[in-house]
Amino acid sequence: MDIIISNSSGKPIYEQITQQIKNRIIAGYLNEGDALPSMRLLAKELHISVITTKRAYEDLERDGFIETVAGKGSFVARKNMEFIREEQLKKAENLLQSAVDAAKSGGITLGKLIEMLSLLYSGE
Repeated sequence: MDIIISNSSGKPIYEQITQQIKNRIIAGYLNEGDALPSMRLLAKELHISVITTKRAYEDLERDGFIETVAGKGSFVARKNMEFIREEQLKKAENLLQSAVDAAKSGGITLGKLIEMLSLLYSGE
C-alpha cells in the first residue's frame, strides 16, 4: 500500500496513515471487502512501530472505515454514504473556516469571499 509518511508534517504518523487510508476509501481506490495489509506488514513497509499501525487501524475501525476479523485481517467496511458525506462536509468546513479567518484578517468582505467561493466552485 502506497502510504507516504512525512516527518515534517505536524500530524502524528498514525493520523497520517489513517487519513491516507480514509482518502483511498472515499475516492474509491479501496472498495468494500478489500483486504488491508496486516499491521505487522504495514509497519515493516513503512519502517515504523506495529503499535503505530495498530493505533491507525483502531481509529479506522472506530470510524467505520474498516472491519477487523480475528485471524483473517482487516478489510474495507461497507460504505456508509451518509457517514462519508459527513466526513467530507467536516473537512470542507475546516478548510472554509481557515479561509474565513484569512479573509477577516485581510479585510476581505463576506460578499467578496462568497464571490471567490462561487467562482472556485464553478471552475471559472
